[in-house]
Amino acid sequence: MAERRAAVSGVTTALTTAALIVVVALPFVFIVLQAIFPDIGAGSFSRPFEHLGAVLKSEDFATQSANSLILGAGVVLTSALIATPLAAIRALYRLPGALIWDLLFLVPFMIPPYIATLGWVLSLQPAGYLQQLTGINLAGFLFSLPGIVFVMAMHTFPVIYFAASRSFAAIGARYSDVSRVFGAGPGRAFWRITLPLATPAVAASLLLVFAMTIEEYGTPAVLGARFDFDVLVTGIDTSLSDWPIDLPKAALLSLALIALSLAAFGFQRRIATARDFDVVGGKSTRAPQRNLGIWRGPALTLFALVAFVSTGFPLLAILATALSRTISGGLKPSNMGFENFRAIMTDSSGALSAMGTSFGLGLVAAIVAGFFGIAIAYVTTRGGSGRGRSLIDALAMLPNAAPGVVVALGLILLWNQPALPVTPYNTLGILVLAYVCILLPQPVRYTVAAFQQVNPSLEAAARVHGASATRTAWRVLVPLVAPSVLAAMLLVFTVAARELVASLLVAPVGTDTIGTYVWRQFDQGSIGEGMAVAFLTIIATTLVPLGILSALRKVERSGSSATNL
Repeated sequence: MAERRAAVSGVTTALTTAALIVVVALPFVFIVLQAIFPDIGAGSFSRPFEHLGAVLKSEDFATQSANSLILGAGVVLTSALIATPLAAIRALYRLPGALIWDLLFLVPFMIPPYIATLGWVLSLQPAGYLQQLTGINLAGFLFSLPGIVFVMAMHTFPVIYFAASRSFAAIGARYSDVSRVFGAGPGRAFWRITLPLATPAVAASLLLVFAMTIEEYGTPAVLGARFDFDVLVTGIDTSLSDWPIDLPKAALLSLALIALSLAAFGFQRRIATARDFDVVGGKSTRAPQRNLGIWRGPALTLFALVAFVSTGFPLLAILATALSRTISGGLKPSNMGFENFRAIMTDSSGALSAMGTSFGLGLVAAIVAGFFGIAIAYVTTRGGSGRGRSLIDALAMLPNAAPGVVVALGLILLWNQPALPVTPYNTLGILVLAYVCILLPQPVRYTVAAFQQVNPSLEAAARVHGASATRTAWRVLVPLVAPSVLAAMLLVFTVAARELVASLLVAPVGTDTIGTYVWRQFDQGSIGEGMAVAFLTIIATTLVPLGILSALRKVERSGSSATNL
């Protein structure tokens, strides 16, 4: 029995490693090879590093790198200034409607950044909705560095808000109360006691925001193009899409972007492990939340203002555009109707086909990533040698360091090699590979955590009663981790169905996804139908997964109640 179990574990480890090498490792290997050997696409290893000096010395490389750092730092600072006071109020005081505010602040994170950015453009551009309603023209602000920082911060601040509020809640007010006894004011107690104790969570969220910012394509591409603000991500896209195509330069820019992301995560790890921040012991001594008192009104006003600007404003702009017969007609009742939604239903512009393609690809990617996540989690928690587990874990987390544009470049370089007898390139399979590679870390994290919560004694009991290793895994482990896997699959489906940059670069000729359809409709001036598709996508990819998860929780509760009876 032990020998058979070891053999099954070895086969599972080998197959999982091989699949990870093909799906994850090889695209990154070919990026490195392309950066070193400019003629690798023709099967030649000549002229190594010839392109390196020219790229590093070029003015646009220095500008794009500096702009990426400036943009990342600006978005981190702005997001922190917005999120930190909100998180402190949410965690330390009794805030009316706290769960509702949490839900409203979650919505901006669920809206694809490029769609939210298009909403901001429609609102603040010359003769946009804001100017029509108030006469105020903020186009000069929007199409500037502060404008890009502001728009991106409206999308990323929830990352800091949720991390910081949970950390502040765990710390409570008991430590600051001690400083208050010794004469410190509430502001000084917060800045000198509570905030430093929350350093690990806050630092992790800040650096995650930085990584998200430098990897984001849609917002810099839409807004930065108006005033020649290029970052590394848009530089990679330009190298791949503008003639003459420069693959070696795109590869080198990709490595620079990966290096920045890895540096951010490394810096976060160093901060988190530099000092001891234990604040939760075996006995709960958390002080109750305080009343806001006279600050109740200002606090609610602040929450309402942030919720409206981050959630309501772009959503209303998207809906208004979707209902407008013509953009030039403005916000007039006579210009409002459901013509754009009717056009989608008749599929006159291919919108319905694009939605069907995206939802189908998202479903396939979710299923593949879910089974892949189960296999990886099983190997890393239940089988395989120490080195094998470490290698698989590292490969599974590798996409964390790379944005979608880098993954797309790796797939282009890998699957366009002339020596390959068969290639998924220019088929829908290349999009599935791209989505799975980009989103694989999510199901792996969820499933590994679920496996770690399953007591090994359950597997031992199954084996004592004669079950094989395969049957034990299928009948015991998989059902127990199924809720976590389903949640991860829903996340993969949600993101994959509306993914933009990889779809733009590797989608087969003549194939539109939701992301490429909305993007091209905006470029071609058919903005109404594009925003109608965007609005329906937001509804479908936000409410449907939430509904499924809610139903799943009810089933779990009813099952638990039946078990207790």
